[in-house]
Amino acid sequence: MAPNSCATTGSVAHEYIARHFNVFVAQRWTEFAASYGGLGFDCGDFGVISVRSSSGIMSRRWIQNPNRCADEYLDGIEDFIEFARRHNPGATRIRCPCRRCNNTLFESIETVGFHLVRNGMIETYSIWNLHDEQVDHASSSNAPRVDNVEPIVDPNDQVMGIIQDAFPFASTNINQEGEDDVPTPIDSAEFEQYEKLLKNANQELYPGCESFSVLTAIVELMHGKIKYRMSNLCFDYFLGVFKRMLPTDNCLPKDHKHAQKVLLGLGLGYEKIHACKNNCMLFYKEHETLDTCPICNESRFKMTSQNRTTKIPQKVMRYLPLKPRLQRLYMSMHTATDMRWHKEKRVDDDVMRHPADGEAWKEFDRTFPEFAADPRNVN
Repeated sequence: MAPNSCATTGSVAHEYIARHFNVFVAQRWTEFAASYGGLGFDCGDFGVISVRSSSGIMSRRWIQNPNRCADEYLDGIEDFIEFARRHNPGATRIRCPCRRCNNTLFESIETVGFHLVRNGMIETYSIWNLHDEQVDHASSSNAPRVDNVEPIVDPNDQVMGIIQDAFPFASTNINQEGEDDVPTPIDSAEFEQYEKLLKNANQELYPGCESFSVLTAIVELMHGKIKYRMSNLCFDYFLGVFKRMLPTDNCLPKDHKHAQKVLLGLGLGYEKIHACKNNCMLFYKEHETLDTCPICNESRFKMTSQNRTTKIPQKVMRYLPLKPRLQRLYMSMHTATDMRWHKEKRVDDDVMRHPADGEAWKEFDRTFPEFAADPRNVN
């Protein structure tokens, strides 16, 4: 076997379980403390490779090791698993920091161990703050410590917040009703969408259901569809099953198409643009009316029966407009503060944490000082 390769992922994973889960970790931890005693942050060629925390000194150099069969790497996984168990007592599922899950999915602790052997850990995740590590920054940085605590929020309140973010002028006008201020004019079609969403947000999923409104249920289900990469056909099947499980007078949509119609008013959709089958061009702007590609003469549409009234394009590009997405980030009270963080709360201590710490961003600010003076600027 080559020194930097594994024969099979499965055999290495089983070797890891056999050799490392049954080892007494405290003894090894004592050895690490003796080896790295007196150190705070060690910022060498690999960035932060050891961290001083409330638990002691933990070597993190193994995260950068490309050989996931090495004892150093397997021992490091064991240290991480023990750390996660100690800081999350009783938890059966934790965030998985492997390169594929990227700390966004929760897995069982045993599965996390397998993933770290198979996929490797995120190379930049040297401070395990998402697994409740509290780091003492006093000895290494003047940056304030931010505890990663996510408050428990009612999903119905979250959905109402999404509606208010999408229609800030509509909600402002309703709040100002009866006041002397002149309300902001609203497009009638936009206000009609707002009223539909508000109705679905206030309507119970079925009579007597207090946990979910119609809109909350759809948002939760669509979020799960995207998160776990469900096909439309699979989503339609489970949606039909849920609808049959619920009381007969429930208001759950019958399929993905009807669920999308309910969410249409929230905006942030995409634009379909036909493309050449051979990727020569887009049928867009001045080429929008063409039926064949002027470069390769390939037909824009598929060959279908003559009885079919609609034409099917050979290839479609889905364009997500950037401008409305930036506007939504500033409209939302949950993200507007984060969008101004680089100007209002960033610590300028020559440490690269954000694109604003880079020389390119700073050069842009020097070139366009008036633009840079606005805290809402995004280079």
